[in-house]
Amino acid sequence: MEQPKVPQKGPYAVEVVKQEEYYWCSCGRSANQPFCDGSHRGTSFTPVAYIAEKSGTVYFCGCKHTKTPPLCDGSHNNL
Repeated sequence: MEQPKVPQKGPYAVEVVKQEEYYWCSCGRSANQPFCDGSHRGTSFTPVAYIAEKSGTVYFCGCKHTKTPPLCDGSHNNL
């Protein structure tokens, strides 16, 4: 099974806007972290859609090993 790259051992704090759609990079290859830039092409990874329920700060997973994609669950503490 293909493993994602780990661009950052910690979450990305991002200001989101209510009802806006965001595409989280699940492969770790994107140059636009934590969001997808299409770098997953040719891999088994696909971006994960996230629609903000409210405006504010969201902590997107940076290690790509979260059990609750696309949000950080602290999995980076076990890497």
